[in-house]
Formats: sequence, C-alpha cells, structure tokens
Amino acid sequence: MASAANAMHTKTAGRQGLATLGVALLLAVAGYCALFVAPTEATMGLIQRIFYFHVPFGWTAFVAFFISFISSIAYLRSRAPRWDWLAVSSAEVGVPFVTVLLVTGPIWAHPVWGIWWTWDARLTSTFVLWVLYVCYLLLRTLIDEPERRAVVSAVFGIFAAFDVPLVYFSIWFFRTQHPQPVLGAGGSLDPRMLDVLLLCWAATLALLALLLPQRYRLEALRWEVERLRSGGESHLQDELSPLNKVRSI
Repeated sequence: MASAANAMHTKTAGRQGLATLGVALLLAVAGYCALFVAPTEATMGLIQRIFYFHVPFGWTAFVAFFISFISSIAYLRSRAPRWDWLAVSSAEVGVPFVTVLLVTGPIWAHPVWGIWWTWDARLTSTFVLWVLYVCYLLLRTLIDEPERRAVVSAVFGIFAAFDVPLVYFSIWFFRTQHPQPVLGAGGSLDPRMLDVLLLCWAATLALLALLLPQRYRLEALRWEVERLRSGGESHLQDELSPLNKVRSI
C-alpha cells in the first residue's frame, strides 16, 4: 500500500512539474512576442508594449473573480464545502492578477499622460475592486466558525463581484482619461498585435489554471485540519474527488 501511494505521489508530482514547465515556457514565449514580435505602436512607441501584460492580467483577474462569484452562489445553494474552497481559492489567486493590472497601469500612463494616477471612473473602480477582494480575504481570517465564515464570505464575494462589470464598462458609461477600447465596437487593433495579445492572455489563463487547483487543494487540507481538531469525521477524499477527476484527465 505504501509503495502504491508513493508511486501515485511521484506520478502526480511529475505531472505537476511538467505542467509548471509548460506554463513557464508559454509565459516566456508570450513575453518574447510582446517585446520583440508585436509591431511598435506609432504614437506611444515602446511603452505601449506593456499593454500585452496589462490587459491579459486584467482579463484573467476577471475570470478568477467570476469563478469566485459562481462558486459563492453555488455554496449558498448547496452548502457543500468544496464550493467555498473554490470561491476563496479563485479570489485569492485573482488578487495578484489585479495587482499586476494596477501596477502596470501607472507605469504605462506616466510617459503617455504625464501623471502616474488619476481618480477617474476606470482607475477608481479597479482600485475599489482590489480593495474589495483584499477585504474578502481579510474577512475570512476574522471568523473562526467554518460554516459561518463560508456563508458570510459567499455573500460578500457576490457583492464584490458586481464591481467587475462596472470596471469593464466604465469607459462607456463615464468620461474617463483611460484609453477607449481597441477591441469590439469602435476599436481597431493591428492583426499582429491582436495575435500577440491573445497569446499573452492564453499564457495568463494557463497560469491561473496552474495555480487554482493548488490553492484549492490547500484550502481543502486546511478545512480537513479544522474538522479533525473539532473531532469531526474526515470526508476530505469525497470532497476532493471531483478535483482529482479533473487532474487525472
């Protein structure tokens, strides 16, 4: 039994190592294309290349927060712990992505606008989004009882997610210094720039897909420790089985 468990652990570690290597290579290729393959923008010049990091990290943060939103609703409906695990995991993974968005924005803005920051609708709503999800994570540390923590977090997570469409549509709804969209109605983007942008987004989505299951598993183990300390029976393997099926594909 021990040898079989060790073999399974080695196999899982090997898969994880290959996945990490694959994501690292994809990020490296995307970074190279952003810096050297995409054409230089005529007006802003080289500083515009930060666009290929700024936008994909923002989009991927929205994906992570959407997963947290759906998981929070699912938890309130079912009260299954795995949905709470997924909600907090996707929220926590999403915060660094939106942090990169907030950091790269001023770096791009200063040479173009002449200022690091302005409190317009897009920038302010994005900062509020970051604050909301940091507060979401802090809130979970203040409630000891697991079920109450999950319920309160789910309600707050649903509330926080409503800022995501406000961030996205703010440049249509309000007068803002932020550039108008380059995709969709009214936007135009060189096809080569679009190809590199989509490659960079694929790379950040792959990074999200790599980090999220690991954070989910950590939350599941944390829940198991809390349950064992309280004298409850372990049901971790049953709760993890959907994740294990996904990881085995």
